[in-house]
Amino acid sequence: MNVSLIVTVKNEAKSIQTLLDSIAAQTHPPDEVVICDGGSTDGTLDLLRSENRFPLRVIEKPNSNISQGRNAAIEAATGEVIASTDAGVHLDSKWLEKLLIPLSETGTHAVKRAVRTGGQGWGGVSGFFLPDPHTPFEVAMGATVLPRLDEIDPKKFLPSSRSIAFTKEAWRSVNGYPEWLDFCEDLVFDFALLKKYTSFAFAPDAIAYFRPRSSLRAFIEQYYHYARGDGKANLWLKRHLIRYATYLIGVPLIAWLSLRVSPLLELLYLIGAIVYLKRPYQRLTRMWINLNSIDRIKTIGWVPIIRVAGDIAKLIGYPFGVVWRLKNKRGLANQITSA
Repeated sequence: MNVSLIVTVKNEAKSIQTLLDSIAAQTHPPDEVVICDGGSTDGTLDLLRSENRFPLRVIEKPNSNISQGRNAAIEAATGEVIASTDAGVHLDSKWLEKLLIPLSETGTHAVKRAVRTGGQGWGGVSGFFLPDPHTPFEVAMGATVLPRLDEIDPKKFLPSSRSIAFTKEAWRSVNGYPEWLDFCEDLVFDFALLKKYTSFAFAPDAIAYFRPRSSLRAFIEQYYHYARGDGKANLWLKRHLIRYATYLIGVPLIAWLSLRVSPLLELLYLIGAIVYLKRPYQRLTRMWINLNSIDRIKTIGWVPIIRVAGDIAKLIGYPFGVVWRLKNKRGLANQITSA
């Protein structure tokens, strides 16, 4: 079973060495690594070209989005099985070994058979990912936005392309990653695989560590783009409507009722905050091991700020994605049909 590891990068000179080191340390090394560079100008390419610990090919595709980069890397890959991760990540030494266990010869043939028969077997293998925070803010970020393993339902978990494996034939059968989409592309790819196949296998010990966004501004930009991608791809409409109803109707309504009926109704804000923040704070207390008392207090304060900022970013980003989808409806249909 030949395995190609693919990655897309752009201006990752500060982080790429950590990823390369973790690839070199794999207990089950990939047969090749194919990295697509989207137009780096910061020395990333020089670092990649100096790597000689494992077979590495670098493809240059300036101005490509992440879907185009992934598809180009997969197309160039020679392996029967594709493993995917991202820049800004470092991999557990057993990441690939654990990721490939479900795709044994039996699993690989099951996926191939599904291509021929139209939908039995696994679409791929989902690994897991954990935060690698360096600051109190990043600790709070990880606790606020990332689920713990014990919160995951393996039957419903959708893989991130920072930790996934699938056959090249399965990738080809769903026309690859959606090149019309610049964010949320891995979710759309997941849904395409699920439509073609039965499910994903889950490999919880195949862990990719990544550093959360290091500033509130970077986080807001990230979640704005995520929500815009949701709008473009028509994802999670119910979730977004609930968020709009909460912030635009529920919050003002409680304020109005507390003035008109009883100030005690303001307790609804407290109840809502407890429900809203319970899980992030439960995660946070488990991440305090290496923090002093002052930093722990900082993380407590950051959690609600991060939560609300992320929601506001989503409230703003989603309509822009919907408008884009409506404006490009005809062209988008043609792209999907011809893909």
